[in-house]
Amino acid sequence: MKNILLFIGIIAFYLLLSETVVSQNLIPEDAIRIRVIPNSNDTYDIKIKEEVSDMLKEDMYKLLKDIKETDRAKIIIENNIDNISTNISHIFDKNSYKKEFNVNFGLNYFPEKEYKGIKYQEGYYESLVVTIGDGLGDNWWCVLFPPLCLIEENESTDVKYTTMVKEILDNYM
Repeated sequence: MKNILLFIGIIAFYLLLSETVVSQNLIPEDAIRIRVIPNSNDTYDIKIKEEVSDMLKEDMYKLLKDIKETDRAKIIIENNIDNISTNISHIFDKNSYKKEFNVNFGLNYFPEKEYKGIKYQEGYYESLVVTIGDGLGDNWWCVLFPPLCLIEENESTDVKYTTMVKEILDNYM
């Protein structure tokens, strides 16, 4: 009887702890996010979104790879807004893409997202947001700083947002 109660207690604890870990937002509070919102979900608009996203990942990696402090990262991003806009303009010109775009760095709204089974809450977050045209397409986003998505192209690392508790739970599943 004691073994059954102990087993039920362990299962209940596991379920409670598992739900708590999965529902947590595991992005650090002082993180800087990045988001690219395309004009629409049209194939050509998505192609442009992907080119802009790729350019931003590459440029931001070069700028932030050695930076350790969030405040310093913010200054670097702010100082490079004109360069970001210029690079986006080059992508648009190269593709004869005739939409307007807006680059915003500050507090921006992010809808609720789920990534790798973890739900990230909606809200306003410090972020670099590029909105293309009407901004009605499905967006691409990641964490810009700390650079969780800015990995060198020659690296094939799968970044995971985990905690020690989640890793322990995963090992016992």
